Amino acid sequence: MRATKGDQLIQHGRVVGEHDKVAEIVEVMGKEGAPPYRVRFEDGHEAVCSPGPDSEIRHGEIQL
Repeated sequence: MRATKGDQLIQHGRVVGEHDKVAEIVEVMGKEGAPPYRVRFEDGHEAVCSPGPDSEIRHGEIQL
């Protein structure tokens, strides 16, 4: 998994009825675009995360 600042991190819901969480990557803390990432979720909450297999990166402009 590789990302750059401004990409979207999508964490897919793990159970039926749970919505995907969308966050903007505001800092790449690993080498060469690798995790961990500092992210900002749609509600303004920020966190540091190392995405798992239930996540994907969407490259390009973010529109929150």
